[in-house]
Amino acid sequence: MNHRAVNGKTETSKADGQFRKSSFSSSGGCVEVAMYVDGAVQVRDTKNRQGGTLTFNATEWDAFLKGVRNGEFDLV
Repeated sequence: MNHRAVNGKTETSKADGQFRKSSFSSSGGCVEVAMYVDGAVQVRDTKNRQGGTLTFNATEWDAFLKGVRNGEFDLV
């Protein structure tokens, strides 16, 4: 992780390119996300890590997150 000082406190950035899995993931698998300092995000399948990644720029990822938070992808 990257560390930087903000208002006299050390802040940890998750933009380090390391894949992370959500704490909400089930044992059956999920997706992992890697974030980069330039805002790029990569997503891969936890069950098939060698199967490739999807890469999004900061604008695309921001639009996706806003849609999720807004309920645009809810099945109900």
